[in-house]
Amino acid sequence: QVQLVESGGGLVQAGGSLRLSCAASGRTFSPYTMGWFRQAPGKEREFVAVISWSGGGTYYADSVKGRFTISRDNAKKTVYLQMNTLKPEDTAVYYCAADLRPLGVVLENYYGMDYWGKGTLVTVSS
Repeated sequence: QVQLVESGGGLVQAGGSLRLSCAASGRTFSPYTMGWFRQAPGKEREFVAVISWSGGGTYYADSVKGRFTISRDNAKKTVYLQMNTLKPEDTAVYYCAADLRPLGVVLENYYGMDYWGKGTLVTVSS
């Protein structure tokens, strides 16, 4: 079992940057594949990025590729999402997720990840 708490959301102008954090507690953090998702008002939850337990493997949604960077610090049990060049369409609640399966397996169905945080709101003004 692992508990996930997101932080770092807020209001930012278009073109600006934010860094989200997801702190994990409970079981050991290292073996978990970690991911970020988002859900805009009135829309389905959307995949954003995922990172392998070692940090050596990452995968991004086309909509954020080149603008967002996922990273992790296993010693701090934290995964990050650096968001640059933000756009109004990035406005959403951002969720962190964790799964014990390796990255390659998670990518087959990332919406099926085992553990989820409660989310942090990011609002990008135009």
